This record gives sequence, C-alpha cells and structure tokens, in this order.
Amino acid sequence: MSFIPHSITSIKGPYHYAACWHFLEEKGQIAFGPQFELHPQDGDIILKLMVWALKDESQAAKHELNLRKGIMLTGPVGCGKTSLLKLLRLLLPPVQRYAVKPCREIAFEFGEEGFPVLTRYTKQYVSTLYSAAGAPVAKPICFDDLGREPAVQYFGNTMNVMAELLLSRYDYYASHDMLTHITTNLNSVEIEERYGKMVRSRCRELFNLVSFDKSTPDKR
Repeated sequence: MSFIPHSITSIKGPYHYAACWHFLEEKGQIAFGPQFELHPQDGDIILKLMVWALKDESQAAKHELNLRKGIMLTGPVGCGKTSLLKLLRLLLPPVQRYAVKPCREIAFEFGEEGFPVLTRYTKQYVSTLYSAAGAPVAKPICFDDLGREPAVQYFGNTMNVMAELLLSRYDYYASHDMLTHITTNLNSVEIEERYGKMVRSRCRELFNLVSFDKSTPDKR
C-alpha cells in the first residue's frame, strides 16, 4: 500500500478518507494489475475527487467544490486521469455511477450512424425511472480524452460531435440535473479554440475543474 498524505489522514469528520484511499488502491490493483498504486504527490487531486464523490459539504466548501456540478479532470498524457475517474465511480451509490466513454469511440459512432448518436448520449440518458420527487432520473456519463477524437463526416455532414453533446447535455443539466464528467489534456483556451466560446462558457457551469500540474510525469 502507498503512503497516505497527511492532508488526507488528518481530516476529522464523518468520512474515513484514509479507508477510501485504501479502497481505491485495492480496486485499482484488481482493475489495472498489482503494480497499481495511488501516488502521494497526487494527494490533493485525489482528495478533491473523494470529497466530491462522498458529498462532504464541509470539505467541499474548503476546496471550493460545487457538489451539484460534474468533474473536469485535466492534466498531461499518462498522469492517471482516466484510471482515477474509473475508480472514483466505485465510491458512488450504484444509481449514480457513470459510464466512461472515450470521445474517439463516440466520433467513430457518429461517422457510422450519424445524428442518432447525439440522441443516444443526451435524450436517451434521461431514464424512465423517477426520483422521490417524481422527476425523471438523468444518467451521468464521463467523456474520456476530450480533444483526442478525430474529425468525422456522415454522408458529407461534418459536425463537431463533442461540442454538440456538451451543449445538449448542458441543457439537460439545467432541466434534469444531468451530470457530465470529462477527462482532457486541453486547457481552457484550447477548449475554446476547438469547440467554441459557448462550450467553454458552459464548461464553467457544468464542471468543477480539478487539474494535475502540467509537469506531472507519465506514469505508464
């Protein structure tokens, strides 16, 4: 087991963050192999993710996290973004666990099937189940590696697929609390250059930004 940073072991309250650290590391070794470990130098990042998943309001206020928003996890290639968000969902109740879908796969689906793909990840993510308040339940998703997807066409129609999905899921976030999460190595300027000013603006409303330092080494 890896060393747990003091910033995590020192937290007092109803949530046992050190146990969550061990839990995530054990699940990571099952999913990714016995060599997997959480890195103490990533402790601040992992802590913020655990605070969000546990819905710890006091720690969320301390770390300026909005528990109603999703997570945008950014950082250089190989720093562990995808692995962490795949593990983080295990801290959530089953009904709140999100699927992790590579943006490349969504782009390829659009190239093969066209516009129904947009509905697949927006309107069809509003479940027929209902909450205690009587509203339809909106399923969350994590779009993995935003910015790595290729440009694709469908019968001559070129569309920025991920831009359309983010804008549409923002509308469902406003109307149905539909959560979206993202991993990306793009910064905010690069997101605006690739997806437009409106998407950049919506991202500020959709996500808590949690960022690895740009000097974080490739752990692969």
